[in-house]
Amino acid sequence: MYKILLFLLFTSYSFGQNYWQQEANYKIFVDINVKNNRYKGNQEIVYTNNSNDTLNKIFIHLYFNAFKASSDMAERLVSGDDINTRFDINLKELKPEEEGYLDVFNLKQDNTDVDSFVSDTILEVTLANPLVPGQSSIFSMDFKGQVPITIRRAGRDSPMGVKFSMAQWYPKISEYDYEGWNTAPYTGREFHGVWGDFDVNIKIDKDYIVAASGYLQKTDQLNPKLGVKSGNKRIWNFIAPRVHDFTWAADPDYIHDVYPGPNGVKLNFYYKNDPKIVENWKALQPITADLMKFFNENIGVYPYKQYSVVQGGDGGMEYSMLTLINYGDKFVPLVGVTSHELAHAWFQGVLATNEMNHEWMDEGAASYFGNLAESFVLKTDFYRSIMNSYGSYIRLANSGREMPQSTNANRYKFNRAYESTAYSKGFVFLSQLRYIIGNEAFKKTIKNYFNTYKFTHPLPNDFRRIAEQSSGILLNWYLTDWTQTTNKIDYAIDKVEKVNKKSIISLKRIGLMPMPLEVLVKLKDGTEEFYYIPITLMRGEKKRPTYAEKWTQVKDWSWAYKKYNFEIDHELESIQSININPTGLIADSNSLNDIIIFD
Repeated sequence: MYKILLFLLFTSYSFGQNYWQQEANYKIFVDINVKNNRYKGNQEIVYTNNSNDTLNKIFIHLYFNAFKASSDMAERLVSGDDINTRFDINLKELKPEEEGYLDVFNLKQDNTDVDSFVSDTILEVTLANPLVPGQSSIFSMDFKGQVPITIRRAGRDSPMGVKFSMAQWYPKISEYDYEGWNTAPYTGREFHGVWGDFDVNIKIDKDYIVAASGYLQKTDQLNPKLGVKSGNKRIWNFIAPRVHDFTWAADPDYIHDVYPGPNGVKLNFYYKNDPKIVENWKALQPITADLMKFFNENIGVYPYKQYSVVQGGDGGMEYSMLTLINYGDKFVPLVGVTSHELAHAWFQGVLATNEMNHEWMDEGAASYFGNLAESFVLKTDFYRSIMNSYGSYIRLANSGREMPQSTNANRYKFNRAYESTAYSKGFVFLSQLRYIIGNEAFKKTIKNYFNTYKFTHPLPNDFRRIAEQSSGILLNWYLTDWTQTTNKIDYAIDKVEKVNKKSIISLKRIGLMPMPLEVLVKLKDGTEEFYYIPITLMRGEKKRPTYAEKWTQVKDWSWAYKKYNFEIDHELESIQSININPTGLIADSNSLNDIIIFD
């Protein structure tokens, strides 16, 4: 009767996404001066308030203002408690021509002037007329900017010679969602954006090749890869539907290759005509198609018809329908970063969790699936990636510098703690989840999550509920301990005693975080037996994994009890070893007390 009620409990959930989504549709024109690295343009944003709130203000990101000597980011980089290794430059020492900036003027709401105020990378706008629920307004503005030297994610004249990497370059309206306005200043961390359609015209010198988010529209009749002529310049028009940003790059020396991807997707590759990298970028193309096929089969179908891999000014950074990669001279790292950034096309490009608040949901997933896909296409050992991520997280957990995974991305005291938390601990979250609920339930969870929450900015609890529905196991305890605390996992073998012709294995929980255990008992005759110990908080159990031929489920371990014991039908003298973490998939902070080997 209990199992019937449990089945009804889980199958009666309704997972329809009821979060409203704001909408911002852009029409942008920009004219680039390649000699002084400045640009000017104008744009209209048709902004629709789909919330239940009346808006009296809006906020606009001016990201390029971060690349000033006087910016919040410049101060943060020198005042942090450790060195941010992603930046190899002191912004406070930038010369005026090396800085970036973005200025907005002639700002209007429905042709009416509005008051505005600039604070670092945020433009605060007081509306001329409040925007009531369900209403739209057209915000028009002119803007001008300067492209900074390549510092992080964007800029000019990259170390590998790419002229322009234009990420977060335009006045971008802030996201207003169920948590309110997202107006954190940009200090080199993460992004969050509003879904919308982009119609972008880029005017640039005629010898430049432009790569961009979206689909190229108007083309030169003599060369379909080039934009329409306009004097000594060309205008490149791109349409990007249902995305939350628009990124582009340009260089006069780009090679542009097209390779057929799965499901009719056009894969574009833009890279410098450099003999040191051309062969690797050619070899990358069929592998990228294989990577996309892998993600389609294991996450969900990529919803657009193009994706561009672009050599740009960053080690690797994901954007809608495009990634910027500053690699090429070594093949395996090129594949690795491409796989990671391509995985973002699902977890950030389509699911688009708020990375400022829950960066681990995107970076951890891209790390896990990026490494998994890379190991698949290159035929390498994924277990090595698992151990690297577990090792990085455990070192952090034991360092005393860890902060909860729910910490705002800008608020980490130590940069290294942020990196390990977002990437490694995020990776471990998924790996341990697969261990807790089983491989088949894990696969089902990922597909159900993507198909249910695409284009909705899901929250951690949304993922948790999908995993519960897919597995029949309650997981609130796991999400809470792993993401909202710094509780560590630490289990130990306390003792093994002989009782008649049987043995009693006694275990103890040292850390605060609970976990189900798989205890592997190896006998001297070569036999291996797994004893599975669920925890009561799960209110369920996983199926026998394929790697365990002999699988015995014993009584649940209640978290309130620090000690636990169970009996096995083997004499002590017949036991060779006992291991409480034989797969290594529990991120136990002290593995030295996990194994006993008998003489």
